[in-house]
Amino acid sequence: MIQQLKRYHPAFIAVELFSFIKGIFWFYLYLFILKAGSSAAWVTWGRYLLLLVSAGGIIMIFLKWYFHRYEMSETSIVMYEGVFVKTQRSVPFDRIHNQTSNTTFFHRWFGLTSLTLDTGTSGENASYEFPVITESERQRILSYLEQQRLPNDDSGLNERKANVDRRIHFQSTKKDIIRASFTSLSFFAIFPLLSALYFNLADFFEIEDTAKNALDYLVLHWWMLIVLLIVALLLSVVIGFIKTSIKYGNYVISDDQERIYIEKGIGQTINFSIPKHRVQAVMIEQTLLKRMLGLASVKLLSAGAFDGEDSEPSSLYPFLPKKQAYRILQAMLPNYQICEEMERLPIKVLWLKLLKPYYLTIAVIVGLLIFKREWLWVAAIIFAVSILSRILDYWFTSYIRNDNIVQIRKGGFTTETFVTTRERIQQVTIEHSWLQRKFNITTVKFSNKAKPYHESVLFGISQQEAAHFYNWFVKKQPS
Repeated sequence: MIQQLKRYHPAFIAVELFSFIKGIFWFYLYLFILKAGSSAAWVTWGRYLLLLVSAGGIIMIFLKWYFHRYEMSETSIVMYEGVFVKTQRSVPFDRIHNQTSNTTFFHRWFGLTSLTLDTGTSGENASYEFPVITESERQRILSYLEQQRLPNDDSGLNERKANVDRRIHFQSTKKDIIRASFTSLSFFAIFPLLSALYFNLADFFEIEDTAKNALDYLVLHWWMLIVLLIVALLLSVVIGFIKTSIKYGNYVISDDQERIYIEKGIGQTINFSIPKHRVQAVMIEQTLLKRMLGLASVKLLSAGAFDGEDSEPSSLYPFLPKKQAYRILQAMLPNYQICEEMERLPIKVLWLKLLKPYYLTIAVIVGLLIFKREWLWVAAIIFAVSILSRILDYWFTSYIRNDNIVQIRKGGFTTETFVTTRERIQQVTIEHSWLQRKFNITTVKFSNKAKPYHESVLFGISQQEAAHFYNWFVKKQPS
């Protein structure tokens, strides 16, 4: 049965207007406020052009709401888009992998939400978005989708059963938010913001002399400078905590037999779900600070990973203690067992890494010779950091091939552990340059079907081990 054509909720107009006004606000501020007394021709014409663009944009928003519609047939979802050039897109239900609900502050004011259905492909038809719909309409779409996927089952019963069987593995607390705010260093964001604000105001107002006099005064009264720095630091900590709470508050990781669910956010909430059988690989990332604190970020690579403004919905809580992250991962995906004991690369790989050209250092030297010769010492620092990075990369790089699992860890200042199964690997590529052949080592690349396409590179294993990897992949010999 085909459902009737439906338009989005009328609040679509308000949401689009808010986004449009936010995009052109600074142009109005500059042309009509900061340049209010200017009679220059380019300012006058700029105002007329801005008004014309604003009128056209507002008209287009109303036309988009009127012409953009959708319907659900027996086998697919059909979306009708375009104002002057009409397009019709359809997606079969069996091609929909993941679903994401994003409720912004503006959505919440109207009691609405948005829904994105991801197909796991790339390009124009990668995802199908319902930007402004009611919560009941979202539930209706998902229920209809589930019903069409399982036509012989009672969808209501399935949904109730899934809710009963769902296990909660992690729920963020205030302690987790405090740890996240310090680990993410978000409290330092206030300082570049204050700097950007100062330089922007300096372009329009004569504040440099005032700022210089104020700084001279504070230098003479050093105790006031210390008080101001403490106040600024406390304010930045509060702002960082609020920012982190909005993004990671109410973070819940749960699963049932079929899917993994991630919910997060205060005010603006995101609900994400991914079928377990769509997980292509697991990636564990640790920055230098996270390694020192024993934390880790676990990301699920999927053929239908979310692709939107927020790049982390398919990640588990990115500030989990490493052991807890491993327990959660293995409880939800028992096929992905993380092994800490892995094989190291031979020492000759380090010498080869150090012999590779230092392109960044060369580029910096050339640039400084042309523009700033007195700063050539900066190239020495960059060269030293490059050497340290290569040494750390060698030190942390290791791998293991265990039955059906391959695990690769690499990286210097930030380590990345990649885990996948043989069935999920799409392609194995073995490469070796002239210099690598002299050292009897190769590079092996593992390609997984993910969005975006993911390739993991293991540099420095022996040619014999590379042959074993290849035979393991094509199943020509026992694992």
